[in-house]
Amino acid sequence: MPPLYKSLKKPDCRSDFNKSLKKEIYRKALHVSALWIPGVIYVAETDFAASLFSLLFVGDIVWEYANYKKYDWARRSFGRLFFKALRRRECCGRYFKISGAAYVLLAALLSTVLFSKTIAAQAMTIMLISDTLAALVGKSFGKERIYKEKTLEGTVAFLSSALFTAVLFNPLYPFGMAAVVACLTATLVEIYEDKIGMDDNLSIPLVVGIVLTAMG
Repeated sequence: MPPLYKSLKKPDCRSDFNKSLKKEIYRKALHVSALWIPGVIYVAETDFAASLFSLLFVGDIVWEYANYKKYDWARRSFGRLFFKALRRRECCGRYFKISGAAYVLLAALLSTVLFSKTIAAQAMTIMLISDTLAALVGKSFGKERIYKEKTLEGTVAFLSSALFTAVLFNPLYPFGMAAVVACLTATLVEIYEDKIGMDDNLSIPLVVGIVLTAMG
């Protein structure tokens, strides 16, 4: 009779990785689709933008809570659209927790109210683009871990894309030391999200906005 360990099926780690990567791509595709937000912030009147983001934020919270309570209409809409994008703590915890989408809308609202149009739009764009690239690069190519699941490759992707985004905003907001410091600070905030205790969809645009406003 062959040893027991030979009859056990070897875990398909590559399959698990592919599923994880596909989920991350799906999540970040939704993330990037929110690039309309900085456009609205810059083009629309501040009062209109703030009202719009307030309504969307409250509506999203109600929608997510209804899904959490397993109401049929919410399961058929929110559940089907976003279940694959939810992180484990957002869909499998004992207590209700809002998703990253709600934090994005809250960040849009606070950025609109607290910062100038140009700074708010830039802060939101950096978060949406850099957070996406950091996750995808780190997931696909990350090998050198620098803090928990954060990798050197993902961190470099975040910082470089944040700086590039700041350069693209140069006609609206001069690229200089303030932008560099804001991007570096945002990178640290993304790495140490767990220590800060705030979702990075919210903390990144806030810290970028605060630095640009203070140093601008």
